[in-house]
Amino acid sequence: MFTGIIEELGEVVAIEQQPDAIRLTVKGPLVTSDIKRGDSIACSGTCLTAVEIENGTFSADVMHETLRLTSLADVKVGDPINLERAMTMQTRFGGHHVQGHVDGVGEFLSREPSENWDWVRVSVPKELMKYVVLKGSITLDGISLTVNELGEDFVGLSLIPETLKLTTLGYKKPGDKINVEVDVMAKHIERLLEMRNN
Repeated sequence: MFTGIIEELGEVVAIEQQPDAIRLTVKGPLVTSDIKRGDSIACSGTCLTAVEIENGTFSADVMHETLRLTSLADVKVGDPINLERAMTMQTRFGGHHVQGHVDGVGEFLSREPSENWDWVRVSVPKELMKYVVLKGSITLDGISLTVNELGEDFVGLSLIPETLKLTTLGYKKPGDKINVEVDVMAKHIERLLEMRNN
């Protein structure tokens, strides 16, 4: 479980192709400072397991199914990547409940810069829009964000300078893919209502 508050903007330093997976190596001195083999790290919103930790980097195996369902299939050496360690009982809970289970892949649509913030729009797969509400939370590339505009198949968000500086959303261009995770509580409520009506 994560909070959606990005701790570090890491960098992809190696990608090793495997028959049905990749081994991803990421530079992240902060997140590797106290983790051990087997710990979970959210990588742009995708929960991965650290299998090797060395000199400020960690490696994780990314299975074919994860590559199929997330934007990690397109990652290249040198790309920035949002990093967050799993929550502990002492963690400040500044975002919302984020599982690191990507529900779908959206697309960065547009950016309107202003003096103090950027207004961005991101497409969201239509089947996920029923779980998104105005002023509710959504996770984009692992970042807990507030929905400020709700379209038929997109959300609009205001991004403060800190978010632009410390996360991949400061680098995204129109057409770039973005991992989307909707609020798990909405999915639980839907399931309970389905069971009640059956």
